[in-house]
Amino acid sequence: MNTVPVLGRFAFLGGILVKQRVEVGILYSQTGGYALISNAAREGALAAITDINADPGSDLEIVPVERDPEGNVDRYAPLCEDILRNSSARHVIGCITSWSRKEVIPVLEKLGGTLWYSCPYEGFEANDRVVYTHACPNQHLVPLIAWVARRHGPHGFLLGSNYIWGWETNRVARDLIADAGGEVKGERYLPLGETDVGRLIDEIRVTRPSFIINHLIGPSSYAFLAAYAELARADPYFLPSSCPVLSCNLTECELPVLQGVADGHLVAGPYFAKAAEQLKWPLVGERRCASSIQAAGYASVSVLAEVLARTQMSGSQDLSEAFSARTFTTPYGAIRIDPRTHHAALPVIIGRVNGLEIDMLDVTESVDADPYLSRYDRAATFGYPRLRVVS
Repeated sequence: MNTVPVLGRFAFLGGILVKQRVEVGILYSQTGGYALISNAAREGALAAITDINADPGSDLEIVPVERDPEGNVDRYAPLCEDILRNSSARHVIGCITSWSRKEVIPVLEKLGGTLWYSCPYEGFEANDRVVYTHACPNQHLVPLIAWVARRHGPHGFLLGSNYIWGWETNRVARDLIADAGGEVKGERYLPLGETDVGRLIDEIRVTRPSFIINHLIGPSSYAFLAAYAELARADPYFLPSSCPVLSCNLTECELPVLQGVADGHLVAGPYFAKAAEQLKWPLVGERRCASSIQAAGYASVSVLAEVLARTQMSGSQDLSEAFSARTFTTPYGAIRIDPRTHHAALPVIIGRVNGLEIDMLDVTESVDADPYLSRYDRAATFGYPRLRVVS
């Protein structure tokens, strides 16, 4: 009987050193309303696979098993099941919207797969079948509102696409605005892909908030930012220096299509390319990721590869153990992942859009994820306790 001699996780076959092949699912839409974000995440994941496979020091060859839901939320669960049933892949890198993530979780639980999720999201979730490599509210929304309320005032107008991300982030924003001593001047939602934003602009013009929180996605967000720029040209109160738009999900991958209409507005995230260069964070391969979405896609694969190289994993319990007391090399630098919640500790950067770049205004280099805001401190966040009005 022939045997293949093994050295570590390498194998010798006919005198040639052979890497261990590991299939990994890739589940990103290449078309649809949020294709710019999705393709950035996909590019990051595929770049990481290329770098790992080309690394002579890596004992893994990652083989992507790719499916394209084409922007249709109803296709995510069946395609995730297809990956897990018809390949050896146990890990899937993918999903953009929270809607699609929640669609695939029952499939992961049924078939024993793990999703590596590389987008900012609304928090209040910690599933042992999901690893969260982008930011949750205490890493984006909380610090952004705190930073802006001190400088522009506490009164906000809330916008969102009509699904989980918009609803839940704005629910948190309502509480944060109240804690800052402010008032919610309005709250409106648009169907995914809707670009008729005239009513939103009219209400903002009348209510004159201190800032607008924009949780619209894709074409809805682009249409709003263009219309808001027109409003600012007509009324200087709505210039970014006076009444900025705040976004927790806008990154460099969407700036080319905006053609300058977002300039001056404010964003939060764990990574922006210009900030990464200024902070001297590591290159990946010989390049720098172009956005936080791309960086998180890359980090999902690179962390998974480190885990697979260190352990013989059979399930989520092994994954939690692999995260304990370890750091992982990513485009964000060295990060930790909480073994209880599977959320990454990440930098928090407040930035200002400037053409095709985002200028860094403030940075905290590592913030532990707190997906349920269980450690949220009102006084520490806003610098003073909430005032109670007694009549």
